Amino acid sequence: MSGVPVSRTVFYISDGTGITAEALGHSLLTQFDDALFRPPIRIPFVNSTEKAREAAARIAAEKEKSGVRPLVFSTLVSPELTEIVHNVDALCLSLIETFVAPLEAELGVRSTHTIGRSHGLTDTSDYKNRIEAINYTFAHDDGVSDGGLEEADVILVGVSRCGKTPTSLYLAMQFGLKAANFPLIPEDFERNQLPGALGSHRSKLFGLTILPERLAQIREERRPGSRYASLENCRSEVRAAERLMKREGIRWLDSSSKSIEEISTTVVQEIRVERIAPR
Repeated sequence: MSGVPVSRTVFYISDGTGITAEALGHSLLTQFDDALFRPPIRIPFVNSTEKAREAAARIAAEKEKSGVRPLVFSTLVSPELTEIVHNVDALCLSLIETFVAPLEAELGVRSTHTIGRSHGLTDTSDYKNRIEAINYTFAHDDGVSDGGLEEADVILVGVSRCGKTPTSLYLAMQFGLKAANFPLIPEDFERNQLPGALGSHRSKLFGLTILPERLAQIREERRPGSRYASLENCRSEVRAAERLMKREGIRWLDSSSKSIEEISTTVVQEIRVERIAPR
Protein backbone atom coordinates (compact mmCIF):
# COMPACT_ATOMS: atom_id res chain seq x y z
CA MET A 1 0.00 0.00 0.00
CA SER A 2 1.33 3.46 -0.85
CA GLY A 3 0.40 7.08 -1.09
CA VAL A 4 -0.64 9.64 1.50
CA PRO A 5 -3.32 8.23 3.83
CA VAL A 6 -6.65 10.04 3.87
CA SER A 7 -8.47 10.84 7.06
CA ARG A 8 -11.43 8.54 7.62
CA THR A 9 -14.55 8.99 9.70
CA VAL A 10 -15.41 6.10 12.01
CA PHE A 11 -18.96 5.26 13.10
CA TYR A 12 -19.86 3.06 16.07
CA ILE A 13 -23.46 1.91 15.77
CA SER A 14 -25.42 -0.26 18.18
CA ASP A 15 -28.90 -1.12 19.38
CA GLY A 16 -27.47 -0.69 22.90
CA THR A 17 -24.88 1.68 24.35
CA GLY A 18 -22.28 1.03 21.66
CA ILE A 19 -19.53 0.33 24.19
CA THR A 20 -18.76 -3.10 22.71
CA ALA A 21 -18.61 -1.79 19.12
CA GLU A 22 -16.33 1.05 20.15
CA ALA A 23 -14.04 -1.12 22.27
CA LEU A 24 -13.43 -3.66 19.51
CA GLY A 25 -13.31 -1.07 16.74
CA HIS A 26 -10.79 1.03 18.65
CA SER A 27 -8.63 -2.03 19.33
CA LEU A 28 -8.59 -2.89 15.63
CA LEU A 29 -7.81 0.63 14.45
CA THR A 30 -4.85 1.01 16.82
CA GLN A 31 -3.10 -1.62 14.71
CA PHE A 32 -2.78 0.92 11.87
CA ASP A 33 -0.21 3.49 12.98
CA ASP A 34 -0.06 5.31 9.64
CA ALA A 35 -3.83 5.64 9.18
CA LEU A 36 -5.62 8.90 9.95
CA PHE A 37 -9.01 9.04 11.64
CA ARG A 38 -11.38 11.87 12.46
CA PRO A 39 -13.11 11.99 15.87
CA PRO A 40 -15.50 9.00 15.98
CA ILE A 41 -19.27 9.33 15.66
CA ARG A 42 -21.26 7.20 18.09
CA ILE A 43 -24.87 6.30 17.33
CA PRO A 44 -26.32 4.19 20.16
CA PHE A 45 -29.81 2.76 20.67
CA VAL A 46 -30.54 2.12 16.98
CA ASN A 47 -33.50 -0.14 17.73
CA SER A 48 -36.06 0.77 15.05
CA THR A 49 -36.18 1.07 11.28
CA GLU A 50 -36.55 4.84 11.62
CA LYS A 51 -33.37 5.13 13.67
CA ALA A 52 -31.54 2.76 11.33
CA ARG A 53 -32.47 4.95 8.34
CA GLU A 54 -31.31 8.04 10.23
CA ALA A 55 -27.98 6.35 10.95
CA ALA A 56 -27.61 5.33 7.30
CA ALA A 57 -28.34 8.90 6.22
CA ARG A 58 -25.61 10.24 8.53
CA ILE A 59 -23.10 7.77 7.11
CA ALA A 60 -24.06 8.68 3.54
CA ALA A 61 -23.81 12.40 4.32
CA GLU A 62 -20.35 11.93 5.79
CA LYS A 63 -19.24 10.05 2.68
CA GLU A 64 -20.60 12.85 0.49
CA LYS A 65 -18.86 15.53 2.56
CA SER A 66 -15.46 13.88 2.92
CA GLY A 67 -15.28 12.06 -0.40
CA VAL A 68 -13.96 8.87 1.23
CA ARG A 69 -15.83 5.87 2.55
CA PRO A 70 -16.42 5.94 6.30
CA LEU A 71 -15.69 2.94 8.51
CA VAL A 72 -18.68 1.50 10.36
CA PHE A 73 -18.43 -0.86 13.32
CA SER A 74 -21.83 -2.28 14.17
CA THR A 75 -23.26 -4.51 16.89
CA LEU A 76 -26.81 -4.40 15.53
CA VAL A 77 -28.57 -7.71 16.21
CA SER A 78 -31.61 -7.35 13.94
CA PRO A 79 -30.88 -8.48 10.34
CA GLU A 80 -33.42 -5.92 9.11
CA LEU A 81 -31.71 -3.00 10.85
CA THR A 82 -28.29 -4.27 9.83
CA GLU A 83 -29.32 -4.38 6.19
CA ILE A 84 -30.57 -0.78 6.30
CA VAL A 85 -27.35 0.54 7.83
CA HIS A 86 -25.06 -1.58 5.67
CA ASN A 87 -26.78 -0.49 2.46
CA VAL A 88 -24.54 2.57 2.22
CA ASP A 89 -21.23 3.25 0.52
CA ALA A 90 -19.00 2.50 3.51
CA LEU A 91 -16.91 -0.31 4.94
CA CYS A 92 -19.43 -1.86 7.34
CA LEU A 93 -18.16 -4.45 9.80
CA SER A 94 -20.82 -6.30 11.78
CA LEU A 95 -19.54 -7.88 14.96
CA ILE A 96 -22.71 -9.96 15.24
CA GLU A 97 -22.45 -11.35 11.70
CA THR A 98 -18.73 -11.98 12.09
CA PHE A 99 -18.98 -13.97 15.30
CA VAL A 100 -22.55 -15.28 15.65
CA ALA A 101 -22.68 -17.26 12.38
CA PRO A 102 -19.52 -19.30 13.16
CA LEU A 103 -20.80 -19.90 16.69
CA GLU A 104 -24.15 -21.14 15.36
CA ALA A 105 -22.32 -23.54 13.06
CA GLU A 106 -20.06 -24.79 15.82
CA LEU A 107 -22.74 -25.11 18.51
CA GLY A 108 -25.44 -26.43 16.21
CA VAL A 109 -27.87 -23.97 17.78
CA ARG A 110 -29.57 -20.93 16.29
CA SER A 111 -28.97 -17.58 17.92
CA THR A 112 -32.03 -15.80 19.32
CA HIS A 113 -31.02 -12.57 17.47
CA THR A 114 -32.72 -10.69 20.29
CA ILE A 115 -31.90 -7.04 20.94
CA GLY A 116 -30.57 -6.20 24.38
CA ARG A 117 -29.87 -9.76 25.57
CA SER A 118 -26.64 -8.70 27.29
CA HIS A 119 -28.60 -6.74 29.87
CA GLY A 120 -30.08 -9.93 31.22
CA LEU A 121 -26.65 -11.44 31.86
CA THR A 122 -25.99 -9.19 34.83
CA ASP A 123 -28.14 -9.94 37.85
CA THR A 124 -29.44 -7.42 40.36
CA SER A 125 -26.76 -8.12 42.97
CA ASP A 126 -23.95 -7.52 40.48
CA TYR A 127 -25.52 -4.23 39.41
CA LYS A 128 -25.95 -3.19 43.03
CA ASN A 129 -22.31 -4.04 43.81
CA ARG A 130 -21.13 -1.97 40.87
CA ILE A 131 -23.16 1.07 41.95
CA GLU A 132 -21.81 0.71 45.50
CA ALA A 133 -18.27 0.56 44.11
CA ILE A 134 -18.79 3.75 42.10
CA ASN A 135 -20.24 5.60 45.10
CA TYR A 136 -17.38 4.39 47.29
CA THR A 137 -14.80 5.52 44.75
CA PHE A 138 -16.30 8.99 44.46
CA ALA A 139 -16.29 9.30 48.27
CA HIS A 140 -12.64 8.26 48.48
CA ASP A 141 -11.20 10.27 45.61
CA ASP A 142 -7.99 12.26 46.04
CA GLY A 143 -7.68 11.47 49.76
CA VAL A 144 -10.99 13.17 50.61
CA SER A 145 -11.74 10.50 53.21
CA ASP A 146 -9.57 7.92 54.95
CA GLY A 147 -12.55 6.29 56.67
CA GLY A 148 -13.66 2.86 55.57
CA LEU A 149 -10.40 1.96 53.85
CA GLU A 150 -10.81 -1.58 55.15
CA GLU A 151 -13.58 -1.91 52.53
CA ALA A 152 -11.31 -0.88 49.65
CA ASP A 153 -10.25 -3.45 47.09
CA VAL A 154 -7.37 -1.26 45.95
CA ILE A 155 -5.83 2.05 47.00
CA LEU A 156 -3.96 3.99 44.33
CA VAL A 157 -1.16 6.39 45.28
CA GLY A 158 0.95 8.77 43.22
CA VAL A 159 1.69 12.43 42.58
CA SER A 160 -1.11 14.78 41.63
CA ARG A 161 -2.40 14.41 38.02
CA CYS A 162 -0.74 11.08 37.26
CA GLY A 163 -4.05 9.35 36.43
CA LYS A 164 -5.31 8.08 39.79
CA THR A 165 -8.88 9.40 39.55
CA PRO A 166 -9.80 8.14 36.05
CA THR A 167 -8.20 4.79 36.82
CA SER A 168 -10.14 4.51 40.07
CA LEU A 169 -13.42 5.26 38.34
CA TYR A 170 -12.70 2.78 35.55
CA LEU A 171 -11.94 0.07 38.12
CA ALA A 172 -15.27 0.79 39.80
CA MET A 173 -17.37 0.99 36.65
CA GLN A 174 -15.81 -1.85 34.66
CA PHE A 175 -14.69 -4.25 37.38
CA GLY A 176 -16.99 -3.34 40.26
CA LEU A 177 -14.02 -2.65 42.56
CA LYS A 178 -14.02 -0.20 45.44
CA ALA A 179 -11.03 1.96 44.59
CA ALA A 180 -9.68 4.73 46.81
CA ASN A 181 -6.85 7.02 45.78
CA PHE A 182 -4.45 9.28 47.67
CA PRO A 183 -2.08 11.92 46.30
CA LEU A 184 1.55 11.88 47.41
CA ILE A 185 2.40 15.48 48.27
CA PRO A 186 5.54 17.40 49.33
CA GLU A 187 4.66 16.99 53.02
CA ASP A 188 4.76 13.20 52.57
CA PHE A 189 8.18 13.47 50.93
CA GLU A 190 9.51 15.68 53.73
CA ARG A 191 8.37 13.13 56.33
CA ASN A 192 9.49 10.30 54.03
CA GLN A 193 6.28 8.51 54.98
CA LEU A 194 3.01 7.52 53.38
CA PRO A 195 -0.14 9.43 54.35
CA GLY A 196 -0.99 8.29 57.89
CA ALA A 197 -4.01 6.09 57.19
CA LEU A 198 -2.33 3.97 54.51
CA GLY A 199 0.23 2.12 56.58
CA SER A 200 -2.21 -0.50 57.80
CA HIS A 201 -3.51 -1.21 54.27
CA ARG A 202 -0.18 -1.85 52.57
CA SER A 203 -1.36 -4.97 50.74
CA LYS A 204 -4.00 -2.91 48.89
CA LEU A 205 -1.64 -0.18 47.72
CA PHE A 206 -0.67 0.27 44.09
CA GLY A 207 1.32 3.21 42.79
CA LEU A 208 1.16 5.21 39.59
CA THR A 209 4.08 7.24 38.31
CA ILE A 210 4.56 9.31 35.18
CA LEU A 211 7.30 10.93 33.11
CA PRO A 212 8.01 14.42 34.49
CA GLU A 213 7.71 15.94 31.00
CA ARG A 214 4.24 14.48 30.54
CA LEU A 215 3.23 15.52 34.06
CA ALA A 216 4.36 19.09 33.43
CA GLN A 217 2.30 19.19 30.24
CA ILE A 218 -0.84 17.99 32.06
CA ARG A 219 -0.37 20.36 34.98
CA GLU A 220 0.35 23.31 32.69
CA GLU A 221 -3.14 22.91 31.22
CA ARG A 222 -4.59 23.09 34.72
CA ARG A 223 -2.39 25.81 36.25
CA PRO A 224 -0.47 27.64 33.51
CA GLY A 225 2.84 29.19 34.56
CA SER A 226 2.71 27.87 38.12
CA ARG A 227 5.53 26.26 40.10
CA TYR A 228 3.18 23.29 40.47
CA ALA A 229 3.40 22.76 36.70
CA SER A 230 7.11 23.54 36.26
CA LEU A 231 9.28 20.77 34.87
CA GLU A 232 11.76 21.20 37.72
CA ASN A 233 9.04 20.67 40.33
CA CYS A 234 7.52 17.74 38.43
CA ARG A 235 10.91 16.04 38.25
CA SER A 236 11.43 16.55 41.97
CA GLU A 237 7.99 15.18 42.91
CA VAL A 238 8.23 12.15 40.62
CA ARG A 239 11.69 11.25 41.96
CA ALA A 240 10.53 11.63 45.55
CA ALA A 241 7.34 9.61 44.96
CA GLU A 242 9.19 6.75 43.28
CA ARG A 243 11.79 6.75 46.05
CA LEU A 244 9.05 6.61 48.69
CA MET A 245 7.12 3.85 46.92
CA LYS A 246 10.30 1.83 46.51
CA ARG A 247 11.18 2.20 50.18
CA GLU A 248 7.65 1.17 51.20
CA GLY A 249 7.65 -1.85 48.86
CA ILE A 250 4.72 -0.57 46.79
CA ARG A 251 4.28 -1.92 43.27
CA TRP A 252 3.91 0.82 40.70
CA LEU A 253 3.30 1.42 37.02
CA ASP A 254 4.31 4.22 34.66
CA SER A 255 1.08 5.68 33.27
CA SER A 256 2.74 8.02 30.73
CA SER A 257 1.93 6.12 27.56
CA LYS A 258 -0.71 3.66 28.73
CA SER A 259 -4.48 3.87 28.36
CA ILE A 260 -6.82 3.77 31.35
CA GLU A 261 -7.89 0.30 30.21
CA GLU A 262 -4.29 -0.96 30.20
CA ILE A 263 -3.50 0.58 33.58
CA SER A 264 -6.66 -0.81 35.18
CA THR A 265 -6.15 -4.31 33.82
CA THR A 266 -2.57 -4.32 35.11
CA VAL A 267 -3.74 -3.17 38.54
CA VAL A 268 -6.32 -5.97 38.69
CA GLN A 269 -3.71 -8.55 37.72
CA GLU A 270 -1.17 -7.25 40.21
CA ILE A 271 -3.43 -7.03 43.25
CA ARG A 272 -5.17 -10.31 42.32
CA VAL A 273 -8.63 -9.24 43.43
CA GLU A 274 -10.94 -12.25 43.43
CA ARG A 275 -14.23 -10.41 43.80
CA ILE A 276 -14.70 -8.83 40.39
CA ALA A 277 -18.14 -8.15 38.97
CA PRO A 278 -18.56 -9.38 35.39
CA ARG A 279 -18.72 -6.76 32.62
